[in-house]
Amino acid sequence: MEIEKIFTEQIKGEFKEKFEAYRALILEYNQRYNLTTILEEKDMYYKHFLDSASGAELFKKNGKVAEIGSGAGFPSIVVKILRDDLSFDLFESVGKKCEFLHAVVDNLALKNVHIYNIRAEDAARDKNFRERYDHATARAVARMNTLSEYCLPFVKVGGSFIAYKSGDMEEITEAESAYKALGAKCEQAIPYSLPENYGERILAVVTKVKPTPTRYPRGQGKERKQPL
Repeated sequence: MEIEKIFTEQIKGEFKEKFEAYRALILEYNQRYNLTTILEEKDMYYKHFLDSASGAELFKKNGKVAEIGSGAGFPSIVVKILRDDLSFDLFESVGKKCEFLHAVVDNLALKNVHIYNIRAEDAARDKNFRERYDHATARAVARMNTLSEYCLPFVKVGGSFIAYKSGDMEEITEAESAYKALGAKCEQAIPYSLPENYGERILAVVTKVKPTPTRYPRGQGKERKQPL
């Protein structure tokens, strides 16, 4: 993957002003909301912005995307800046983080981005959200077997769950039973390296092949306590 090209041509190129404004908002709100411990400019650009941007081209044109556990908006806000054709619904259970996300959307004038202050397991049981999306995505939320149960119920058959993970391939393979139970299969596991030894990463693309059984997600913390 041409990670350096993404950095020079997009994040530091035509979209530079929006990324600088985004970083400024993170620094401002981080004093109150503890959004991230990564605050140095170079660290943020590589570890958050560039990493989030690495999967931007995996989303279908004009796709509808659900992000689970949005936090400070990685990868959703970064991908939206780069791919304005996409629409995003951001699901975040912490109210203060939702306030921050609203500020980002307003200040960056991002269109077709909606923020919901709701737990993923509750939203996934709502007919307005369940199996309504071309993609679900998440970054740094939970291990892959748990994360799949949170995310795949949002994805329509034929769509995909795009997971941003560390470089541990074992985590991707150990979730095979979860993919199967949820009506999906892992089509791709794309490894890549962030520049200047900023870390090894994997993009996992899990395709929905049949509807997720109605009993998932199980709720009451079972996704974490008793992963599939």
